[in-house]
Amino acid sequence: MEQRILGNTRESVSLIGLGALEIGRDWGIGSHGDTARPTEAQAALVLRRALDLGITMIDTASAYHASESRIGQALAGRRDQYFLASKCGEHNREPGTYYDFSEAAIRDSIERSLERLGTPVIDLMQIHFGPEPRRVLAEGDTVRAMRKAREKGQVRFLGASCDADMVPDIIALKDFDVVQLTYNLLDRKAEDAIRLAADHGLGVTVRFPLAMGWLTPKGQGLRPDSPQMAAALDQSLALVDNNFGQLMALALQFIARMPEVQCILVGTKNPMHLEQAVRAAELPLPDGLIAEAARLTGDTWPSTAP
Repeated sequence: MEQRILGNTRESVSLIGLGALEIGRDWGIGSHGDTARPTEAQAALVLRRALDLGITMIDTASAYHASESRIGQALAGRRDQYFLASKCGEHNREPGTYYDFSEAAIRDSIERSLERLGTPVIDLMQIHFGPEPRRVLAEGDTVRAMRKAREKGQVRFLGASCDADMVPDIIALKDFDVVQLTYNLLDRKAEDAIRLAADHGLGVTVRFPLAMGWLTPKGQGLRPDSPQMAAALDQSLALVDNNFGQLMALALQFIARMPEVQCILVGTKNPMHLEQAVRAAELPLPDGLIAEAARLTGDTWPSTAP
């Protein structure tokens, strides 16, 4: 597994990371059977297989329902094998979530995350932005609580899971080490923001690299509701002669071509799908295919922060 240095943190992380949303919360495309979260035992299989495959970054959040507790239980005794990232600001209230960016709420959220994850320290704590992200930064309560957690040794680095247009604001605060952005073949709006973040020493992780499953065999036979997104998917499929297996490889390697991206977070609840993603990241592709994909334009799918 290729390793990259996460911005100025100097931490080494695997190019493919595990996005732990689906192991704890209903998510994805398809029928309820496709989107329902797995059992605790099934989630444990995914988590353990991730480490066995050489994945060294796991990204979760307090809003991912059972995700943090499942990580803590399944990977007890293996904490030294992975870089752990979580999020605060969006809170769990199953079956939904709610936002509270007050200093007390963030402090309590971080402490609960530590308990659920069964660890004395979380490597990366990120703001899980919702509505009015600039107001959250301007009020300062969230960042203040995160700074205090870092001073207490509860977290090592600070980050933000945000939309691309927030990157200049994140840079200006000078408190953050990492940004997490949506970027994939169907949504390329963050490309300039990724380069800007890297220019200022921030690490960059990418969420939704496979567009919630549309760029995998799971999307075969389904059709996006958005006409623009459907057109972009058709354009991408045409590059690989409608081969969904090759499309998945193209999607991951299209992102990996950017040295400014250190970790591509693949979300799944199926260990076989995780293995496929790891293989796809290294699958030989026809000469010029990635360059051809990079020449295409894309502004097709509104960005959403998970």
